[in-house]
Amino acid sequence: MTDPYGRAIRDHHRGERTDPLWCVDGDDRVEHPVERYYFAERDDAVYETLDDDGLATPLVDLGAGVGRDVRRFQRRYDGEVVGLDPSGHLVETMRERGLERAVEGDMFALRETFDRDRFRAAYAHGTQVGLARSRHGLRQFLADLAVVTTDDAVAVLDSYDPDADAARDLLGWRPDPTPGLGYRAFHFEYEGSVGDTLVFRLFSPAVLREACAGSAWRVDEVRYDRPEHYEAVLRKA
Repeated sequence: MTDPYGRAIRDHHRGERTDPLWCVDGDDRVEHPVERYYFAERDDAVYETLDDDGLATPLVDLGAGVGRDVRRFQRRYDGEVVGLDPSGHLVETMRERGLERAVEGDMFALRETFDRDRFRAAYAHGTQVGLARSRHGLRQFLADLAVVTTDDAVAVLDSYDPDADAARDLLGWRPDPTPGLGYRAFHFEYEGSVGDTLVFRLFSPAVLREACAGSAWRVDEVRYDRPEHYEAVLRKA
C-alpha cells in the first residue's frame, strides 16, 4: 500500500517537502494544512481538560500521527505512554521527535497488538474512529478497546456530527438517510502518488451511545468545540 499521506508529513518534519499534500474527492482538491494540523501546539487548556477527564498511564494514543498529543502526554504524565499509528513513516517521525514508545499498528486490531488490561486510558483525536466504517465496526472497536484496557479505564474519542449543518461542508461528505449517520470519502495525493480511498463513518453522539449499549463502555460526557465536531469521554460501565 502506498502512503503518500505519511510520507508527506514525514518530509515536512524533515524540511524536505516541496509539494503540497492534496486531499482529493473527485474534482475537489484541497491542500492539507500539514503544519497547522500536525505540528502546531494545542492550547494548554486542551490538556487540562483531559487531566480532568482522568487520563492516566499506561496510556495509548490511537492514530497518533507525528506525536503532537502523545508527546505532550509523555511530558505530562509519569509512566508509559504509547503512540500507535498504521503509517511506518509517521511512526518513524514520532521516534525522531522523541517519543519513547511508538508502535506501528492498526487501531482496529488492538487485540493483535496489545495484551489484555494493557492501558488505563486511550485517546484518539482526528476522527480516525470513523474508519470503523459501520455501526457494527464501531461496536467491534469498542469491544476490542475494552479488552486492552483496565476495568477503571477512560477513553476520549472524537467525531464529526453528521446531524450538524456544517458537516455538509466537509470535503468528501456523503449523506445517509439514517439520522445520526453520514460518510466522508476522499484520498491523499503527494508527488504524483495516490493513496487508497479512505471511507469515514460519521456518527452522532446518540449513535455512539447506542453502540456503547450492552458493551463495557458508557458515554460519560460529550463536548463540542465546533458545531460539527465533538469529543466524547467514555468510561467503563
